[in-house]
Amino acid sequence: MGFIIRLLVVGAAAMLAAYILPGVTIDGIVTALILALVLAILNAIVRPILVFLTIPVTILTLGLFLLVINALIILLADWLIAGFAVDGFLWALIFSLVLSIITAILDAIFD
Repeated sequence: MGFIIRLLVVGAAAMLAAYILPGVTIDGIVTALILALVLAILNAIVRPILVFLTIPVTILTLGLFLLVINALIILLADWLIAGFAVDGFLWALIFSLVLSIITAILDAIFD
């Protein structure tokens, strides 16, 4: 049951982040929930591979390269989902930061 609640929280956070940021559009709540599911899958499968392959760069940048990996995951989700659009790498980076902050706040409220 926790996974479903987490998807709902991330979907609501994505809708709120898309409302705040002009460079990100989500067609509706169903698209936001699909986005939350796709992000969960990508973070479970693709992210560990990217983190492992970029360990030297991540160490060299003191972990800041993980922000780039988050933006790449958002851009990959943009490519996979029809109703979700991000205008570029910078908007994907900002969206990932805002999504993380809003998700942390919503997790603190509902946990």
